Amino acid sequence: MSFRALLIPIAVLFPVAALAQEGDAAAGKIVFTKCGICHVAETDTNKVGPSLNGVFGRTAGTHPNFSYSPAMQAAGKAGLVWDETTLRDYLHDPKAKVKGTKMTFVGLKDDTQITNLFAYLKQYSK
Repeated sequence: MSFRALLIPIAVLFPVAALAQEGDAAAGKIVFTKCGICHVAETDTNKVGPSLNGVFGRTAGTHPNFSYSPAMQAAGKAGLVWDETTLRDYLHDPKAKVKGTKMTFVGLKDDTQITNLFAYLKQYSK
């Protein structure tokens, strides 16, 4: 029996592994409470921070009617686009990813929390 033939039944029996990579939107909503002080995801309205509605695929520093720091504007002009990789890096350490950002959040260190947060935010992506 081939290795591949062994993997198929395992994938059928344990679909949780696939869910772990995609994240849990309900758990992500709980993580978002840390972000929700300054951001919204459900609507395209800015608060203290820019709306995260449709954040995936957005160029950094470009959400309309938000006053971004010069550092965030420069990052966008330099080509920073929010995808899972760049946003994960930013959330791990915002001030390291975009030096001079005015976001005061210290970051999320737990990758599972970030993955769940992404699952939540993707519900509000266009």
